Amino acid sequence: MPTSDQPVKASSRSKRADALRNQQALLTAAAEVFATSGIDAPIREIATRAGVGIGTIYRHFPTRADLAVAVYRHQVEACAEAGATLLADADSPLAALRQWVDLFVDFLVTKHGLANTLQSDSGFDALHAYFLDRLVPVCSQLLDAAVAAGEIKPGTHAYELMRGIGNLCIGRDSDPRYDPRRLIALLLQGLRQPQSP
Repeated sequence: MPTSDQPVKASSRSKRADALRNQQALLTAAAEVFATSGIDAPIREIATRAGVGIGTIYRHFPTRADLAVAVYRHQVEACAEAGATLLADADSPLAALRQWVDLFVDFLVTKHGLANTLQSDSGFDALHAYFLDRLVPVCSQLLDAAVAAGEIKPGTHAYELMRGIGNLCIGRDSDPRYDPRRLIALLLQGLRQPQSP
């Protein structure tokens, strides 16, 4: 026999689910806005893109730094979780690696702006360590799978590849003629295993 508090529990679960959906939509929208308009983009632009009110943003993230940290963590998690999915769904491990690198570059483009905002925060080093702890193993898994499939040469370390990609992304903001993705494609091409004649 149902008790009188069951509808209340169901209602509060529904509200929590709605709040979580709003927060995820907000973080995705903030990442997109930060990537296109920079970290100092108006909060109203983020709210509009997320389909929420400005008050919702401030309820979840009282300061811009709080929002920046949440976006950073959200993007790290999305990039980390994508690795296994891409490996399972892509035509080959090398294709999965290329798709993952595209996501990683999207993250880095946003991260550079976030890093400038967060440098003054003493928690930035912890965020960077979190970034490495979550993403280096994913990149290693993709590289190992591509080596095992005979698609790339062995010996590339995930940290080195990620650092190289990160360095290629520097400067994109200050020069619209510079396209890091073209150079990153060349870098990935250089990893390929030579085909026997």
